[in-house]
Amino acid sequence: MESSRAARRRVRRSPRRPLMYTALACVAIVGATAGGTVYVKARAHPAGGAVSSATTPSVSPSSATTTQEAAVAEQVVDLDEQLADAMRSVGVTGEQKVSAAVLDLESGDSAVHGDGAFDTASIVKVDILAALLLRHQEAGTRLSAQEKAYATTMIENSDNTAASALWDIIGKAAGLDAANEKFGLTGTQGGDGALWGLTRTTAADQLTLLQQVFGDDSELSAASRSYLQELMGQIEADQRWGVSAAADGSGWALKNGWLPRSTTGLWDVNSIGRVTVDGHEYLVAVLSNGNSTQAKGISLVEAAAKAAVSVFTGADASGSASANATSAAAR
Repeated sequence: MESSRAARRRVRRSPRRPLMYTALACVAIVGATAGGTVYVKARAHPAGGAVSSATTPSVSPSSATTTQEAAVAEQVVDLDEQLADAMRSVGVTGEQKVSAAVLDLESGDSAVHGDGAFDTASIVKVDILAALLLRHQEAGTRLSAQEKAYATTMIENSDNTAASALWDIIGKAAGLDAANEKFGLTGTQGGDGALWGLTRTTAADQLTLLQQVFGDDSELSAASRSYLQELMGQIEADQRWGVSAAADGSGWALKNGWLPRSTTGLWDVNSIGRVTVDGHEYLVAVLSNGNSTQAKGISLVEAAAKAAVSVFTGADASGSASANATSAAAR
């Protein structure tokens, strides 16, 4: 587990998956004639826009619905498939397994690759704090000075003692699970007893959690969201790896988790957060296990984060990840 300094009801708007770019899959009614409705279809454009095709001949009212459905089906862009293609550039070796999810905050479109549940390690600390903030909102109270101190070191420094204290305050797994039901998470289960780092989750659920932190349609108040975002944007220097590899400059806010499993000697390495690329914001979650070393896990996670964001940016996802791997003890 990670050591100190060493290292809403349901979601009212969930990620749309499989998804379509509106511009790539639209059938617009542009007029009507005695023979029926006239449609204009949009064709996929390399840059992600749309180019109108020539107006199709008038169709009879009885065939209008069929024509519309066929046109939409023709133009659907499956973002999950695009992400799967992008992930082929990510080198997975040995016993490594990886799952990634990405959401465009502007459009709300998302994609997920990989399935199954993973150990959270310390990315659960975002969930713990979100659950604590929700408890205070519902009670009409504020975080105590001690809770704020715990929250700061838990997120910014990935301090385990602080995480354990807040885990107890929220009611351990039962409290986390209750909050997650309101947040809309469906595939996450709190770890047994004091083992918060062995909470199990999916990349899709982590994307839902990130929407609660960074989206407007959230069970968390604007003040709670701003508080969590600020802490995730001030991660200590040696932990600024992971999904941040997909950002340009310092446009990121994140939380990482890394944990060597005693039973196998292999590492769980995860990263979740928001990244900014060319002025656009994306939520990214990457989970991995079976890594022979922490450094290899970091490289895998960073390559996967770049591949995920490339679905929307069109950037080359085949470049090597700029891993800022450290030899610090597990966090």
